[in-house]
Amino acid sequence: MIVFIGSVFSPYYHWSGRRAPENHVAVNVALYGGRRQAWAMTERSRQALARKADRLVIGRSSLATSETGLTLDFDEIALPWPGQRLWPARIRGRLTLVPALASGRGNARSFDLDPAGHHIWMPVFPRARITVESDSFPEGGWQGEAYHDFNAGDRPLETDFLGWDWARGVDDAGVTRIVYDAVLRDGGTRRLGLVAGPAGTLEAFDLPDRQPLPRGGWGVRGGIPCDGPGAPERLRKLEDTPFYTRSLVRTQLQGTDVSMVHETLDCRRLSSPVVRLMLPFRMPRAPGHAA
Repeated sequence: MIVFIGSVFSPYYHWSGRRAPENHVAVNVALYGGRRQAWAMTERSRQALARKADRLVIGRSSLATSETGLTLDFDEIALPWPGQRLWPARIRGRLTLVPALASGRGNARSFDLDPAGHHIWMPVFPRARITVESDSFPEGGWQGEAYHDFNAGDRPLETDFLGWDWARGVDDAGVTRIVYDAVLRDGGTRRLGLVAGPAGTLEAFDLPDRQPLPRGGWGVRGGIPCDGPGAPERLRKLEDTPFYTRSLVRTQLQGTDVSMVHETLDCRRLSSPVVRLMLPFRMPRAPGHAA
């Protein structure tokens, strides 16, 4: 689940000249459950937005923070999905996150993703426990591992990046590792590896060389750091679009095998006029004052 104010992927925001980010807000919900897949990302105007220090409302969905964690209530319209539904369908549910590490309780660190600091990233909950409640899942939901982060920027991603790979996972010993492996517009790199032990302290570690993953169906080239002489393995494909892929990947870091959720973003593809014309079919915009 991703909450956007000034959606970086929005073609409407781009076509507006990126004015008034509050007029381009969205809640993205992606549910993966065998034959119960669902995807929702409806953009809305400022009339659907309300926010305070501890609560954010977009349409019928909301996010609230407390001393114990984070609660997200979603009420969105899922788009048709090949082989599952021919028409849009309403999906509703609740996600409750409780940080499992001390670094998720008020002392999260932020990191610059580019040399000038136009883009920042903050792993708020490097590791958390999640309870998911939704009738879109068999038996009404599940409990398990979770992660929560925050990104912000004052320029379009494609202005400063050619693309990046991101990954996060927990090994069998309970150690959390997070990877940001970005290629800057000028050809430089920003390679960031973080490890969080049970005490919650985030420490940097040197990333091994990036090794390629199988191309996405649209040709997106992904990769992930992996200790040699091993090779990473894609275990499951979750999202496959013309500019972005999401997968479950197994790799080796610091001599340890770890399964990670992995994402590749290709900013050159994202900035393509053809791709931007395709995006409204995946992320429609609600008319007028629609909630």
